[in-house]
Parts: sequence; structure tokens; C-alpha cells
Amino acid sequence: MIGRLNHVAIAVPDLDAAAAQYRDMLGADVGAPQDEPDHGVTVIFITLPNTKIELLYPLGDASPIKGFLEKNPAGGIHHICYEVDDILAARDRLAAAGARVLGTGEPKIGAHGKPVLFLHPKDFTGTLVELEQV
Repeated sequence: MIGRLNHVAIAVPDLDAAAAQYRDMLGADVGAPQDEPDHGVTVIFITLPNTKIELLYPLGDASPIKGFLEKNPAGGIHHICYEVDDILAARDRLAAAGARVLGTGEPKIGAHGKPVLFLHPKDFTGTLVELEQV
């Protein structure tokens, strides 16, 4: 069921500074910021040869990233994203196994324009897991 690692998401207190660090210090391919109002974030994707890094910054006061940064002011890893072929089949299989799907349980369109779901971190050794249909 689980596919390749799509990205590791890092919440950052300063999006421009984080992007510059990856671009200037590490020589990475840094994309443009994109607002994702349905998820309450502004994201920048950093393309690596084998995966991506997603920089997350709060978009609005209701952003889940705002609360994360209040608890972790320096930022930090927020979630990991795995690819799945069929997000509804994956959701149903995981729910039947006892995993909790966050939100309504219905996929939303993510930053890559594909359906995504999030799984409760308490069900995955303290890690927030995102599934993205490919």
C-alpha cells in the first residue's frame, strides 16, 4: 500500500530565511512560495534528487502551523508524506486497522494538486503522516 516518500515537511518561523538557507547554503532547487488557503499554510518546495522538502509557514491566524510554531518557536519537522496509488482504499484499510484519519476523513486537494489525507500522530509513533494519491 505505502509508496515512496514524497516529502518531509518542516514548519519554519521565517519562510524567506529558510528558503535562502536551502538555496544559498545548500545549493538546493528552491521553488516559489504558494498559498494553500484550504490548509492554512504557505509552502515552498525544495526539490532533491530523491524526494522533496516542504517548508511550511502559517497562512492566517487559524493555521495549524501557527500553533505548532508557538510550541516550537525555532520550527521543526511537522509531518512526513507517503505516496499511495488509491487514497480511498488506503484510508479504508487504515481505518479498518484502527488508524484515525484526521478531519472529515474525506481527501482534500494538497499543494501538488492531488488528494491528501492526514493520519493521527498517536497512531504512528508520534509522527503526523500525510498520504498523497499519485
